[in-house]
Amino acid sequence: MTIELFREDSYLQTCEAEITMLHDAGFSCDQTVFYATGGGQPGDTGTATTTAGDSLQVTDTFKDRESKAHIHVVAEDDIAKLAVGDKVTLKLDWDRRYRLMRMHSCLHMLCATIPAPVTGGSIQDGRGRLDFDLPDTIDKEATTDRLNQLICGNHTMSTRWITDAELDANPELVRTLSAPPPRGTGKVRLVEFKDVDLQPCGGTHVASTIEIGPVQIKKVEKKGKMNRRIIVVFEE
Repeated sequence: MTIELFREDSYLQTCEAEITMLHDAGFSCDQTVFYATGGGQPGDTGTATTTAGDSLQVTDTFKDRESKAHIHVVAEDDIAKLAVGDKVTLKLDWDRRYRLMRMHSCLHMLCATIPAPVTGGSIQDGRGRLDFDLPDTIDKEATTDRLNQLICGNHTMSTRWITDAELDANPELVRTLSAPPPRGTGKVRLVEFKDVDLQPCGGTHVASTIEIGPVQIKKVEKKGKMNRRIIVVFEE
C-alpha cells in the first residue's frame, strides 16, 4: 500500500518518495501527496522529478484494486526512465488540487443545506454536482443564498477516525448512498465542518469554509421522479 500523506494534511504539495513498482500506465511509490481518483473526486496531476533531473508529467492518479498502491500515470516513454528503488520528488499541480478541495468542501456544505439523501455526485475542476432523493424541485436562488451563508460562516474543518463497527452503529453518518465510505483497514475517516456537517469522507478539503469562496447553483435538473441534480460552480 502507498502511504497517503494527504489524509493528515491536504495542504502538502510535495514529498520525497521511493518507487516501489512499475506498471503499464505509470509507477507506484512508498508514499505520495497525490490523491487517487475516488469518491467522486478526480485523481491529482503534477510532476515527478528524478534524481537525474528528469521532470515527468503525472497526468492522473488512481488506486490499483489489488495492491491498493497509487499509480501515478506518466507517458510510456517516461516509464522507461524509471526503476524500482529510484527516488523521486513528487509535486502537485497545486492550483488544480486546491480548486478540487474547495469544490469538495462546497458539496459538503450543499449536503448541509439540503436535508435529503444524496444518491450520486461528482467533482470537476471548478464545478460539482450532487443528486438528491427529492420529490420536488428547489428554489435555485434561495438555496444559493443559504449555501453562501454557510460558506461565509467560516466553519473550521477537522478529521477523526472511527472503527467500522462504530460506523455500523451510526448509519445516519453516511449521506452519500451511491459512494459508501472506503473500508478495508478497520477504520473510517470522518470529516467535520464545525456545527454544520459530519460524514465519512476520504477526500481532500479546505481548512475552513471561508476558503471555498462565493458559489452559485448553476442548474437544477429533474433526473427522475425522486431525483434532483444540483450543479454548483464558483462565481469567478
